[in-house]
Amino acid sequence: MNALTNLFTPDCIALDSPAKNRADAFAAAGELFAKQTGIDANAVVSFLNAREELGSTALGAGVAIPHGRVKGLKQPAAAFIRLKDPIEFAAPDGESVSTFIFLLVPEKATQQHLEILSFIAQLLSDSEARGALSSATDPVKVCELLQHWGNPK
Repeated sequence: MNALTNLFTPDCIALDSPAKNRADAFAAAGELFAKQTGIDANAVVSFLNAREELGSTALGAGVAIPHGRVKGLKQPAAAFIRLKDPIEFAAPDGESVSTFIFLLVPEKATQQHLEILSFIAQLLSDSEARGALSSATDPVKVCELLQHWGNPK
């Protein structure tokens, strides 16, 4: 098991999203989270935007980890969105972003939040994992990769 094993299911994964900008990408994430957690999609977008206002969550190499703390959320929730076309996202390397792992955590989940974010950053720093995530054509395969990355073989 890894830090993501219980966070992803195929229904929280969107491949080839038509989002054309940050607002579209966040709206798509809001819809996925609304189905998954019951939290209003617009509220999710507000949480994500509030964090993004502090600085870009893009890591470089075409990936970003938008995240936020949510009052009333009981367990962390995650979503994976890969865009059909990369968008500008203020990445440190100037590269456009097409792969997003969104994370929502309970308002008080400080240590758990940091551990999950650290794990996601390690995953997205692995060029083989990024390649597999960018080429997968099936949400089930993406889910398996996210759930099992880093596990001993």
